[in-house]
Amino acid sequence: MSGGDMLDFEIRPNPAPVSAADRAALLANPGFGRVFTDHMVTIRYAEGKGWYDARLEARAPIPMDPAAAVLHYAQEIFEGLKAYRTGDAVTMFRPEANAARFAASARRLAMPELPEATFVESLRRLVEVDQAWIPEHEDASLYLRPFMFASEVFLGVRPANEYLYCVIASPAGAYFAGGVKPVTVWVSPDYTRAAPGGTGAAKCGGNYAASLAAQAEAIEAGCDQVVFLDAVERRYVDELGGMNVFFVYDDGSIVTPPLGGTILPGITRDAILTLAAEAGHEVREAPVAFDDWRADAASGRLREVFACGTAAVITPIGGVRFPDGEFLIGGGEPGRATMALRQKLVDIQRGRAADPYGWVTRIL
Repeated sequence: MSGGDMLDFEIRPNPAPVSAADRAALLANPGFGRVFTDHMVTIRYAEGKGWYDARLEARAPIPMDPAAAVLHYAQEIFEGLKAYRTGDAVTMFRPEANAARFAASARRLAMPELPEATFVESLRRLVEVDQAWIPEHEDASLYLRPFMFASEVFLGVRPANEYLYCVIASPAGAYFAGGVKPVTVWVSPDYTRAAPGGTGAAKCGGNYAASLAAQAEAIEAGCDQVVFLDAVERRYVDELGGMNVFFVYDDGSIVTPPLGGTILPGITRDAILTLAAEAGHEVREAPVAFDDWRADAASGRLREVFACGTAAVITPIGGVRFPDGEFLIGGGEPGRATMALRQKLVDIQRGRAADPYGWVTRIL
């Protein structure tokens, strides 16, 4: 298949979908990542053949040989985005940006690139057949998880010659159980997430696996998320375990750490840079030292800090803990700029506000 060709999808409806009554019960409180829809998409790739065998079929376990390359060398990438019910339409937020990041992750992991049109069409196909799983209540959505892994049965250390691309879907409520309220973060003294030249800018499972020990440390310290410092000097803030971070100062300026190859280029992050500038904030991408974070919070110069990502959208950070102590930001309360940006972004995503940026894509 060439980069501009579209695959034909074979449709195999689930012969035993969840009943309407059982589905309604599950959608009443889906949480995040616990409930899944009836179907999935699969597409295969082979060296010399390209992408082939595109299917929409019943969600089911994936047969895997114990010598599958992904189990040994972790050639795996994924994405995350949401479908929303907006009036009589179903929309997605910036799926082409997810497609581009998926391709960039594939290049870094020496994997084949899935064409953007095929990526977006695979999402549309799944949402179309499983649209009844999109929750109706406020702030809920259908979370989409495209992923790809090396499926070749081979133990040599080289890029695999065969891959499986899949999409599954999960009705989603609030990412944090307590809803939109300030979270407390733990600044890891020992662990780093990524180093220059590594895979920090790729959305691959290995990055998240490397963060889990630090996240467990954060939970043990009574925190919701871990914050990583840079791997070179252990001074500058990189990002959270699964989210980017922004700092709001008393003069209205907003700063976020620069990407530089160690930070995931968040799609929500990119949207916030645009929305904050439109709202009149001076927006900068610049290093933020942890010592400055602490000092500026104590002096009152730093008024707000928030984290952002597809799952949590924008979440205020109210408290910071580290081995030698802790401090609050803005008295531990949600900040005005944080909540205004969150409201603006959510309103665009859900069709309640105009979208002058062309971010919202109608798929049904």
